[in-house]
Amino acid sequence: MRRYAIPLLAFLILAALILTGIFGSRFVVYIAMRVMILGIFALGYNLLLGRTGLLSFGHAAFYAGGAYGAALFFLHVQKHPLLCITAGVALALVLAVIIGFFCVRHTEIYFAMLTLAFGMMVFSLLWNLRDITGGDDGLVGIAREPISLGFASIPLVKPGQYYFLVLVFFLLSLGLVYVIRQSPLGLILAGIRENDKRIEFAGISLKNYRLAAFVISGGFAGLAGALGTLLNSNTTPFSAHWTHSAEPVLVSLIGGLQTFTGPLFGSLVFVVLREIIERYTQNWMLWFGIILLVIIMGFRGGIAGAISELLGRKTPSAVGKEGGRP
Repeated sequence: MRRYAIPLLAFLILAALILTGIFGSRFVVYIAMRVMILGIFALGYNLLLGRTGLLSFGHAAFYAGGAYGAALFFLHVQKHPLLCITAGVALALVLAVIIGFFCVRHTEIYFAMLTLAFGMMVFSLLWNLRDITGGDDGLVGIAREPISLGFASIPLVKPGQYYFLVLVFFLLSLGLVYVIRQSPLGLILAGIRENDKRIEFAGISLKNYRLAAFVISGGFAGLAGALGTLLNSNTTPFSAHWTHSAEPVLVSLIGGLQTFTGPLFGSLVFVVLREIIERYTQNWMLWFGIILLVIIMGFRGGIAGAISELLGRKTPSAVGKEGGRP
């Protein structure tokens, strides 16, 4: 039965997501979209931190790249949603290549501080280039235009309609991350995390593979940023602030590092918990921080790790039979 647990759980989650889009209230649909967008952000980030062992404090720069890329494309070039999202991801990838080129030459605290510095540089540029980015006001008026397929048009103006576009990108991101994790690239990245010296002795370029992980992770962040811009119809420089970079770090820790499903559990807990606490107290950051500390310190390997350990735990009778005892 255990081997059917994961496929059954995946089916139930997919069914719940579809039913949410069909029957959920406007508020529930909005929260579900926020969870999925943060999940995409965290899925890509976990390839870098959980799979490769590189801690970045500047990933919000790529989220902002996707957000501003989509917004600028909408305002000045073309209003087609899929083209706007593509433009946002492309800008995030370009930023990731440039920033990653300088950062992956270093590791540990030096890598983290370099990404933080580059991230704040992007934030400063977005804040000061008012003629292009709107400065502290950001860019507004990014409407969700219909997706024109030539023979048909798919409306996105209602939250329930846009929800399914987010769901499609969320499922595509899940599939792509799963393939990457199981591919030779994913195995090499895991090897770099465990013992980079041994990987280097095998003749594998650490810089190239770290850069590949960094760029792929930045692309997912850009996708999340573009989807977030279309969801909120605006974007601001604070999407590039270092505090926003902390979100995928917390999500990965809550859900579980080095796990495929960790970012999903972490995103759900992060968004829902924050939404609930904000409704009951003005000191939401204090209580939110305390609860997150309890979750991170109380669950070994995060929520996904705790669930995996619970499902994999053997009964005393099974252990006795394996050990040859009656």
